[in-house]
Parts: sequence; C-alpha cells; structure tokens
Amino acid sequence: MFKPLSLYIAHRFSKSRSRNKLVSFISLSSVIGIAVGVMVIIVGLSAMNGFERELQNRVLSVVPHGELEGVRGPVENWRQLVKEAERNPDVTGAAPYVRFTALLEKGTKLKSALVRGIDPSVESKLGGLERFVGKAAWQKLVPGERALIIGKGIADRLGVKEGDWLTAMIPQPENEKGLAAPTRERLHVVGILSLGGQIDHTLALVPIGDAQSYLGMGDTVTGVELKMDDPMDSRRVVREVGATVDAYVYLKDWTLQFGYLHRDIQMVRTIMYLVMVLVIGVACFNVVSTLMMSVKDRASDIAILRTMGANDSMVRGIFVWHGLLTGFFGSVAGAVLGALGALYLTPIIKSIENLTGHQFLSGDIYFVNFLPSQLVWTDVVLVMVTAWLLSLIATLYPAMRASKLHPASVLSGR
Repeated sequence: MFKPLSLYIAHRFSKSRSRNKLVSFISLSSVIGIAVGVMVIIVGLSAMNGFERELQNRVLSVVPHGELEGVRGPVENWRQLVKEAERNPDVTGAAPYVRFTALLEKGTKLKSALVRGIDPSVESKLGGLERFVGKAAWQKLVPGERALIIGKGIADRLGVKEGDWLTAMIPQPENEKGLAAPTRERLHVVGILSLGGQIDHTLALVPIGDAQSYLGMGDTVTGVELKMDDPMDSRRVVREVGATVDAYVYLKDWTLQFGYLHRDIQMVRTIMYLVMVLVIGVACFNVVSTLMMSVKDRASDIAILRTMGANDSMVRGIFVWHGLLTGFFGSVAGAVLGALGALYLTPIIKSIENLTGHQFLSGDIYFVNFLPSQLVWTDVVLVMVTAWLLSLIATLYPAMRASKLHPASVLSGR
C-alpha cells in the first residue's frame, strides 16, 4: 500500500457512513469554519496588496519621491543642484519645480488648488503624469499659452471641462512694503488629470515658465524634485543627496505627506492576519470536539486495532491524520474561494456600489475611489500552511487520549 496505514484508516473513518450524526455535523462545521477563515484572510490580504500596488502605481508615479526646497526663498543655482542630485546612483532623475497655492474660480464656484509648475519634457521622463492626463493634453502644456491641467475632482467641483477658461487668484510674495495683493490670471484648461483619488481634488499643473512669470520669480525655482529607483528607500537617498549638494535646502520625501498611507496599509495587513488566525484557531477548536467525539465513537474499532497489533504511535497517527484531513479540505476550499474572490473583488464591489448607489471609497477622502485587489500566491500558501499547523495542534490532545484506551476495558464494556 503506497500510503501510510494510519492515513488510510483515518480516511476510512472520515468517510464512514456509520458515523454518529452529531460527529458528522461538527466535522462539517469545522471544515466550513476553516474554509471561511482562510477565504476571508486571503481576500483581505489581497485587498491590502491592491492598496499597496495603487499607492506605488498612482500616487508615487505622480508625486515627487524627494524634494530639495530652498530654505531662504527660491533656489537660484538649481541647474547645479540638478546635476549634483543626479550623480547619486539611486536617483533616476531630477527636475526643477515651482509650487504655489491658487484659488480657482469659475462663475460663482471657487476651489483652492496646489499648483505645480513643471517642465513637461523633463517630467515625462521621470514620472507617470502623462498617462493620467493623456498625450494630446500633455503636449498642449506649453509655456506662454496660459495652459492649465487640473484634477478631475477640481473640474467636477467647478463644473469645467477640457477647453474651458477659468480665473486663478494667485498670491504674490511679500515686498519691502509688506503684503502684496494677489493677481488674477485667466487660464485655459487643456487637460484633466484623472488618478481616481484624493490628488484629483488638490493638484493642478502649469508650465514652469508660466509659474515663474505669475510669481515674478525670474529664473529661480521653488526647489528640485527627485525620482528614485526604490521610493520606499526615499528617506535615506534624500539625506545622501542633501549631504552632497552645495546649497541650503530643506530635505523632504514623499513619506512626509503620504507616508501614513503605507504605514496604515502595513498595520491593517498585520492586524487582519492576526485576527484571521484567531478566527481559524476558533474553527480548529471544532476539530478538537470532532476528534474527541470520534475517539469515543470509534473506541471499539480502536480496541480491535490494538488487539491486531496497532501500537500507540499508529493510533495517534490515525487521529492526527483525521484532523489534518479536516484542515486540508477546509483550507483548500477556502483557498479556492478566496482566490476567486480576490481576483474578482474589484468588479464585485463595483457592482454592489451600482446596485446600492453608495460609494464605499470616496475619492476626495481616500487616495483611490475603488477597492483594489492583487492576489499574491505566497499569501495563499502562507494562510494554508497556518491553517494546517493550527489543525495539527488541535489533533494532539485527542490523539493522545485515543492512544491511552485499553482494549480490554473497551471490549468488555467497562
């Protein structure tokens, strides 16, 4: 026989039609409980993987990974700063930027926006802004044309679309007489930035030459932005660059503004895994009940096996395999259902939102306005192994009790 005798007998025990109905019910509930726990944790971990993927593919492809911003005002020697920053092997590119806050106006509607002046020809080589705007609109972002690209959330709030004109109220730097009055500029909306999240409600883009003209900055810039191979290591890289450049600048990285997103994702992933392990553990307690009742139900069969020469280890092995089979079927069923749920989680949630008319994730609050999902097979294997280990632990006590049965007392009815 190719399989262990204890496994063969355990399989026969689990399939026997003469089992106690209560034992069968508890055994089935154990399988269902383990399957539900495995399914939920796989779907939950896949959702966290999806959020992390969208954080990197959307947010981190748009926002700078690092910034060198002037401390005493605009940066004059920014060209030298760009060259020095690009010497770092972890920096894939550097570009100047101008940043200011403006109040956008269309009719009676107002919306504040964080306006970023960029060089489109350089920016297209560094990040992924172009793919969220569209190539045609990106090519229209040229200096001297009063071009403006705004986020979809801003466009919806103001009720504007591509091709419309709006007014921007732009604050001016202080002069020697004190505060300067803001200027009003008519700007042409040449494109809509659609990330599907919070940035759509705050970000606007203009050519860097126009931004310098609006603020009267001449050839100076607010700072230099950095793009890196590994955004998760941005803090170290920014510090290394700051130590090499010959300028008095603030050292900033994306974690100052969006780091809480990554920390929250990792924290929720850890908490979710711990909670679901406890759920699977509770389901495995049913395995203990099933095996204890099975030991009592199969006492005469165990006694006969002992009289035929079965030793303690073989009897223990029978009930260990019995519990592991329960954990195996439950974890496999849960893994299959969890994988299917994770693969189709986004369209399922979208369908529920369409049916109920309620959006679970609002783009003006969260960094994405949909529930993403990414199935990672290592997570599936990890969850299944965890379920098997908990099932194994649950079998130890019943198996020990089974090995201590005395054939004579059982067969004699005492």
